[in-house]
Amino acid sequence: MNIDQIRDDFPILSRTVYGKPLVYLDNGATTQKPRAVVEAITEEYYSVNANVHRGVHFLSQRATELHEASRETVRRFINARSTNEIVFTRGTTESINLLAYSYGEACLKAGDEVILSTMEHHSNIVPWQLLQARKGIVLKVIPMNDRGELLLDAYRELFTERTRLVCVAHVSNVLGTVNPVKEMIRTAHSHGVPVLVDGAQSIPHMPVDVQDLDADFYVFSGHKVYGPTGVGVLYGKEDWLDRLPPYQGGGEMIQHVSFERTTFNELPFKFEAGTPDYIGTTALARALDYVTALGMDRIAAHEHDLTTYAMERLRQVPGMRIFGEAAEKGSVISFLVGDIHHFDMGTLLDRLGIAVRTGHHCAQPLMQRLGIEGTVRASFGLYNTRQEVDALVDGVVRVSRMF
Repeated sequence: MNIDQIRDDFPILSRTVYGKPLVYLDNGATTQKPRAVVEAITEEYYSVNANVHRGVHFLSQRATELHEASRETVRRFINARSTNEIVFTRGTTESINLLAYSYGEACLKAGDEVILSTMEHHSNIVPWQLLQARKGIVLKVIPMNDRGELLLDAYRELFTERTRLVCVAHVSNVLGTVNPVKEMIRTAHSHGVPVLVDGAQSIPHMPVDVQDLDADFYVFSGHKVYGPTGVGVLYGKEDWLDRLPPYQGGGEMIQHVSFERTTFNELPFKFEAGTPDYIGTTALARALDYVTALGMDRIAAHEHDLTTYAMERLRQVPGMRIFGEAAEKGSVISFLVGDIHHFDMGTLLDRLGIAVRTGHHCAQPLMQRLGIEGTVRASFGLYNTRQEVDALVDGVVRVSRMF
């Protein structure tokens, strides 16, 4: 990949912060947007903005065509069987909440078990805890080793006749661990149990084929894959989505309404109450087209090179502690240096123009397992360079000397 040419597509990368060139290493929280994505938003607002579906006038029909073409782009990107399996949401969090509500209502009762992992993001813990409080389900947790790898033998032992669902991150947003979700799905299916995969941290970094994985549900956010904020996807196998009740009521998700009875729309519209973010879905499609043109395999190789290089250089820093040493690791590095508080390190790196994330990263149970309060997290994207890794390491060393 021509990184210089790619970086030209992202105007924000050329700006300065506190008089220093911006080094943006917070891609795990959100990615920057290429011109094509921003232009897609502007273009649709200025040329074909109208509410989608059922409108007979030209603008509405054209906006509808763009919206549904975006659904096909998503279907193709993750290799779903049908656009009926692509539900647009506001992001990963809403996708999981939708599933927790709808699956919980249809398929779970008191005493039924849901398996989570130690390294889940809060968005894949709290919705199930809310369901636990509401319906009395039981939550079980897959443990991990000190390298940040899930213990698959322990995972297999968690299954009982009451197990109804497995929820697991494809890639940890803290450790970078790439979990063996295909194997985990195969294990769950041998017990007749469906699996939800949180793909927020995998979709931007590697090819994803939901049919090959045999995932029952797969969720992700647009803003983490160089698309806009406020739009995301819930993929679900059609037979599962057919069985589940709607998450919200209102316009668009209905077929017929009377005060006596309401019937619901067909898939996927049954789960899309109200006016969708049709501008956002067009921009998401443009983002997916952008990374597809670059090649997901090439993006993965570039980011693997960056992560390997960064790990090697950071290990040379005195007092360095890196959290997450899994054999299969994505482009996320969480670390602490000596007794320096993660907030202090992040604040001072920011003054050098280096944007990293600090805190518990919405993974407090994982922090408890690690015995820490938080970390500094550097996360790489397709536009980052070895020179930026060098700037990070030099910055960490400089801050360390101050303490």
